[in-house]
Amino acid sequence: MRLGVHVSIAGHIYEAIDRAAALGCDTMQIFSRDPRQWRRSRLKPEDIDEFKKRRQASGISPVFVHIPYLINLASAHSDLYRASIKAYIDDIKECEAIGAEYLVTHMGSHKDSSEQMGLKRITSALNKILDRTKKSPVMILLENTAGAGSWLGYKFEHQRKIIDGIERKDRVGVCFDTCHAYVAGYNIASPKGYKDTIGQLDKIVGLKRLKLIHLNDAQDKLGSHHDRHTHIGKGNIGIEGFRRLVCDKRLKDVPLVLETPKENEDSDKLNLKTVRNLRITNDK
Repeated sequence: MRLGVHVSIAGHIYEAIDRAAALGCDTMQIFSRDPRQWRRSRLKPEDIDEFKKRRQASGISPVFVHIPYLINLASAHSDLYRASIKAYIDDIKECEAIGAEYLVTHMGSHKDSSEQMGLKRITSALNKILDRTKKSPVMILLENTAGAGSWLGYKFEHQRKIIDGIERKDRVGVCFDTCHAYVAGYNIASPKGYKDTIGQLDKIVGLKRLKLIHLNDAQDKLGSHHDRHTHIGKGNIGIEGFRRLVCDKRLKDVPLVLETPKENEDSDKLNLKTVRNLRITNDK
């Protein structure tokens, strides 16, 4: 079980490695830049070199980068659509520069159009992006969403539809977020609901495409579409829901990354301990 957290890049990006290593992480996720702003500058070569040096020393692998919130590859608005494609290409190049293997992306909002049009827009955008970065080894991961408002990705059929339209399928996989799935209506809190959910994920998308699981409990109710994460075992999914997932042999090689609240300096430690204990108690 490769387990990690989303860590801050405050200060210098290479300090994220130290933060993850201090928590005993095997893997990690970061934003490579401010997630709420368009790119203002590029990473310095010396910071890139230091990131790679510290990562090699730490043994942390793989590294996931999450795209900034402003990017919307499903947008019906031409200016935002073009800016999103350009920014996404830059982010892939930056992932490649630091040696990150994966770029995690929400599937965007179809506001002012329709789901069908939004899915066509993101598929077209990804084909352009993959063509313009054809030599890059970075894999794109489509993350399921809570489905609030006009956001795509609240059902596995959306991921399937996009993948079907991608020409370079070898560079596209999926990320499964537990909170998002639950509030979108997938009842992974119950034994039957969990079995049905993973079965649908396998049938519709394929578990072979699952490269990352975001472990987050849900503050809100099943099917609420409210994306609010909480600590493992403290929300509506509950500790037994996570025990089933963590101990599912079909998922044993899929990295797990926590995006739980960071209320204080011990929050990540406590959530990591909770997940590790689930695996330990099951093995006894």
